[in-house]
Amino acid sequence: MNKIKFATAALAISMLGGTTWFYRRADGKETTAYKTAPIARASLKSTVSATGALSAVRTVQVGTQASGQISKIYVDFNSKVKQGQLLATIDPTLQQQAVQDAQAQLERTQALLVQAQDEYTRNKALLDAKILTPMEFAATQSNFSVQQATVKSAQIALDRARQNLSYTSIHAPIDGVIVERNVDVGQTVAASLSAPQLFLIANDLSEMQILASVDESDIGMIKEGQPVQFTVQSYTNQPFTGTVKQVRLQSTTTDNVVNYTAVIGVGNASGKLLPGMTATVQFTTGSADSALAVPNAALHIKPTAEMLAQVGQTAPAVKDSSAGATPRPATAQGSGAAGRGAAGAGAKRPGAGAGSAATIWYVDAQGTLHSTRVRTGLTDGTKTQVQGKGVEEGLQVITSVTGGGQAAATAPTAATTNPFQPSRPQGGGRGPGGL
Repeated sequence: MNKIKFATAALAISMLGGTTWFYRRADGKETTAYKTAPIARASLKSTVSATGALSAVRTVQVGTQASGQISKIYVDFNSKVKQGQLLATIDPTLQQQAVQDAQAQLERTQALLVQAQDEYTRNKALLDAKILTPMEFAATQSNFSVQQATVKSAQIALDRARQNLSYTSIHAPIDGVIVERNVDVGQTVAASLSAPQLFLIANDLSEMQILASVDESDIGMIKEGQPVQFTVQSYTNQPFTGTVKQVRLQSTTTDNVVNYTAVIGVGNASGKLLPGMTATVQFTTGSADSALAVPNAALHIKPTAEMLAQVGQTAPAVKDSSAGATPRPATAQGSGAAGRGAAGAGAKRPGAGAGSAATIWYVDAQGTLHSTRVRTGLTDGTKTQVQGKGVEEGLQVITSVTGGGQAAATAPTAATTNPFQPSRPQGGGRGPGGL
C-alpha cells in the first residue's frame, strides 16, 4: 500500500512539473541566447564547381588497312615511340602472294605488248609498200594500243598489291606514348568499313586537358582565359591549376539536365597527372580583396517573437482555422527603420550573381539588439561579402539563436487533449479551410 501511495505521489509531482514547464514556455519566460561572430575583412573568391576527366591534348588511334593475324608486336603500354617506328606486323603471306601474282600478270602483258609491237612494225612497213590496205593495218594498230593499256593496268595492279603488303607493317604516325594496346600476337584483325584500333598514342603528356561538364545554369559565367583550380583523387591535398581554353557550343542532356563542355588546358611537367583521372574543378568567377564578410549562417537567422519585440517589430497573426481560436504570432517579414525583413535572403550558392538583399541581426557595444538590411556580394560558400548602412568591421552579428522559441505558445485546450478528436497540425502552416 505504501508503494502505491509513493508511486501516485511521484506521478502527480511529475505532471505538475511538466505543466509548469509548458506554461513557462507559453509565457515566453525562456531566455533567448545568441551566438555571434564579428564582421571581418577577408579575401573572397566565388567559384563554380564541375567534374571532368583528364586526357591528352592530341591522341591518335592507330588502325590497320590489312586483314590478317598479328605476327609480331614491338611495343607495349607506356612505350615511347617516334614517328615512323614499327609497332607491329600482320602475317604478310597472302599479300606477298598477291604481289607475286600481280608481277606475273605484268610480265605476261609485257610479253604480249612486245609481240604486238613487232607485228605493228612489220605491218607498218607493208602498209607503206602498199601491200596492206589501211583497213587491214587498223586491226594491227588497235591490237598494239590494247596491249599498251593492258600493261599499264597490270602495273597498277602490281603497285596496289605492293601497297597492301606495306599495310601489314604498322608504323607510328606521330611521336608520343602508347596509352592503349588492344591486340596480342596471334589475334586476327579484319579491316572492314571501320579500321580496328590496335594502339592509341598520346602525343605529349606534358600538356593535358580536362573536358569538364558544366551545368547550363553556370555556363554563362565560364569564359576563355578564366583561371581554374582542380584536384584529383590521387593527390587530394595538392591543388593544380589550369586555364579555360574553350567553351564548346555542343550540349548534352542527361536526366533532363543540360550540360556544356569546357576545355581546360593543364600543364603536366611533373608527370603526376595521368589520362583518365577524374578532376574536381573550381572555376574562379569573381574575387574581392579585403571585403567585409559575414558567416553565411548570419544571413539565415529567423528571429523569435522576443527578438522582434526588442527592435519594435510585431509579428502578424496567423488566423486559426478553428472557430474562436486565439491568433498565433508567426515569423514575419518586418519593416521599419531598424531594418526590413525578419528572414534574410541567405547566402547565395557559390558563383551566384551579387546584389541580393538580406537582413542581418547584430548586437552593439551596449548589448542592444538591432537588425539592418544589407546587400550581399561575392561568396565562397562559407563567408559572404556584405555592404550597407552601419556595416563595419568588428560588428558582432548573430549566427544562431537558441531558446525563446519562434512564436509564443498557447495553453492546451480541451479540444486538443480529447483522444477521440483528431488533432490539427501545429505550426505556422495553413490548415484546411484556413486563410
